Amino acid sequence: MSARRAATAASGSLPIPASELADLVLERLVPTYGKSADAQSGERMAAYMKGVTPFLGIASPERKALSRTVLEGLPRPDETDCTAVALRAWRLPEREYHYFAVDYLRRYVKSCSSGFLPVARHLVSTVPWWDTVDALASHVVGGLVAADARLERDMDEWIEDDDLWIARTALLHQLRYKDATDTDRLFGYCLRQSGHPDFFIRKAIGWCLREYAKTDAQAVRGFVTEHERRLAPLSVREALKNIGRG
Repeated sequence: MSARRAATAASGSLPIPASELADLVLERLVPTYGKSADAQSGERMAAYMKGVTPFLGIASPERKALSRTVLEGLPRPDETDCTAVALRAWRLPEREYHYFAVDYLRRYVKSCSSGFLPVARHLVSTVPWWDTVDALASHVVGGLVAADARLERDMDEWIEDDDLWIARTALLHQLRYKDATDTDRLFGYCLRQSGHPDFFIRKAIGWCLREYAKTDAQAVRGFVTEHERRLAPLSVREALKNIGRG
C-alpha cells in the first residue's frame, strides 16, 4: 500500500462522532493549510520521514501560525469534539494535518476522559512514525494516565503489545512525570522490552531512562549498572548520556 493510500485509510476502524465544532475546524483547516503548500518542500519532508505519508511542505513555525489562525475565536472542545477533530484530520493524507491533530490534543487533553484512550491508541497505531507517536505518548497518553491511575493497567498491556509503536508509547508515557514517575513501572517496562530487536524500542528505553535521570540520576545509574547485560548498548548509551557511570 502506498503512503497516500495508507493515510487515506487512516481512521476507518473508528466511528467519527458528529461535532459542529469539528465541522468548523476542518472547514478552516484544509483551505488554510492548502494555500501554503509547497510541493518541493513537501517532497523533501516526505523523504526525510521515509515516505510514511505525503507532506504539504509547510515548515513547523508557519504551520503553528496557521493553526492559530484556524482556531482563532473557537470555543474549548469537549471529548467528542477532540475525537472528531483528531479522527477527521487523520483521514487526510498529508502529515501536517496529523500534526495539527496532535497539537490540538496536546492543548486540550484535559478535556478528555479515560474513555479517550482507544482513540489515542488508534492514532498511535495508524500511519505511525516517531514524529506523531512520541508526542501522543508523552503528552496525550501520558496526560490521560496521569489523570486516571486506572489506565496504568492498560499501559501494562501495551508494553507487551506486538505493535512496536504501542509498546514504545507505554515506555514513553511517563516521560514528563518527573517526581511523579512510577519507577517500578519505568524500570520494569525497560526490562520487559530490553531484548527487543527494533531500534525504536531500544532507543525509547534509553530515552525514558535519560529523561528520568534528570530527576534521579542515582536511581538510573544503579538500574543500568545492575541490568547492563540485559540492556542493548544503545539503551545504555542513551540512559547514561548526561550522567555518566559515576
